[in-house]
Amino acid sequence: MSDFDQMGLVVDWVDACRRGDLAMLLDLYADNAELECSCNGRHRYHGRSELEAYWQPRLSTFSSAGFGLEEIHPVPHGVDLEYSVAGALRIRASFRFSSEGKIRSTICEPALQNAHEGCAC
Repeated sequence: MSDFDQMGLVVDWVDACRRGDLAMLLDLYADNAELECSCNGRHRYHGRSELEAYWQPRLSTFSSAGFGLEEIHPVPHGVDLEYSVAGALRIRASFRFSSEGKIRSTICEPALQNAHEGCAC
């Protein structure tokens, strides 16, 4: 694994979500990145166009409802993050990275304490 700042990259991801900046968010992902979301059923998205279709409606929700960083910590081979939407709905996301310093994959799911509320991710 290269020596880029994985935690910094995830903080940049949080900042893009807070700002509702789709271009900035997509630039953090590798061209062949994939996202797996288990918030409302299990769905997979591959590549920039599918990630854009996934994130575009969610970012407006995040920026209008409020997006909060709850927990962030390194794990073997990546970073785990827990964030909140509207101060209550908590989502857990796991990030893995390419050697070029881009997000290779993201897996998101409702955090355990709010699993009954669904997910906005």
